[in-house]
Amino acid sequence: MSNERADWALLALTPGIGPVGVLRLIEAFGSAAAAASANLAQLQRCLGDEPARALAGRAAAADVEAALAWAEAPGCFLLTLADHDYPTPLAEAGHAPPLLFGRGRRELLTRPMLAMVGSRHATPQGKQTAEEFARDLAGAGYTIVSGLASGIDGAAHRGALGAEASTIAVIGTGIDRVYPASHRQLAHQLAEGGLILSEFPLGMAPLAHHFPRRNRIIAGSSRGCLVVEANVNSGSLITARLAGEAGREVLAVPGSIHNPQARGCHRLLKDGAKLVETVDDVLDEVGRPGPCAPVTATAPIEADEALVATTPDEPPLLAQLGYDAVDVDSLAARLELTAGEVYAMLLELELEGRVASLPGGRFQRLS
Repeated sequence: MSNERADWALLALTPGIGPVGVLRLIEAFGSAAAAASANLAQLQRCLGDEPARALAGRAAAADVEAALAWAEAPGCFLLTLADHDYPTPLAEAGHAPPLLFGRGRRELLTRPMLAMVGSRHATPQGKQTAEEFARDLAGAGYTIVSGLASGIDGAAHRGALGAEASTIAVIGTGIDRVYPASHRQLAHQLAEGGLILSEFPLGMAPLAHHFPRRNRIIAGSSRGCLVVEANVNSGSLITARLAGEAGREVLAVPGSIHNPQARGCHRLLKDGAKLVETVDDVLDEVGRPGPCAPVTATAPIEADEALVATTPDEPPLLAQLGYDAVDVDSLAARLELTAGEVYAMLLELELEGRVASLPGGRFQRLS
């Protein structure tokens, strides 16, 4: 392990050192190479006994060797704090990861980025909103950064993949793993048309304490953080808080007072987040980087099939349904019809992609 990238990997992957410890080593010794070759006594003065012994004893040697071999594969790379294309906002945010595993379009690292996060248990309307916002914001020139989670994250990635600015997924596992497994196809699309980043060693499982660290990267990389749907205990609120602490803009899409997945957004709004109704609201707050030329999407965007514009002649059922989740009996009372008649109408609208069925026998308008 004589090259500089190997030295950075050794410092970053040694247990017990962490981002702060790596920066302390660089400051003390002047370079990753000098820190990696320091003796035990020198390391103990800088790190303390246990991490110093781990570094001096090359405890991470196997992880480093695996990382260097992995980075030889097409589209794969290791990014260090010393690289010219390390995202400047992330480097300046504090506690920046000294080493990142990357797979995909490395040039996206130098683009203006915007975080988009939200609930894993998003409503159909929430996922559609996220996809539409991501598509339009990526078309305006922002690379959309999210966490590859179910719900809002996945919708944001899908929405942005068709634009040149595309999307970056920051994950809480080793970069050779996909979590959740249901996003395996999406991860392949990101590796081709977007970018995947991880600070964790290869093979690392999705441990709970990894995700706040992932959220720190999402927030630090971006000019602002847009929360589309979130309950009050959502991890996306951690991302929003980290973004605010890093001096980034925090934005939130409001929702129905009856939707528990909107209450986290409402809390952010009470705390001073920017209320967002349109893409222009976002751009007015974070700036306009300039549009990018469109490219062929790597995969069809699922929600596009459901984007049917309403007209003044829309079915009365849609007007009565509104955008809140409603049960069949309530709709029947509003329309003065039987529950069977309403259910038949809802089924037809669901097949057209204009209504979604929800748990508990409720329905929600999509368009």
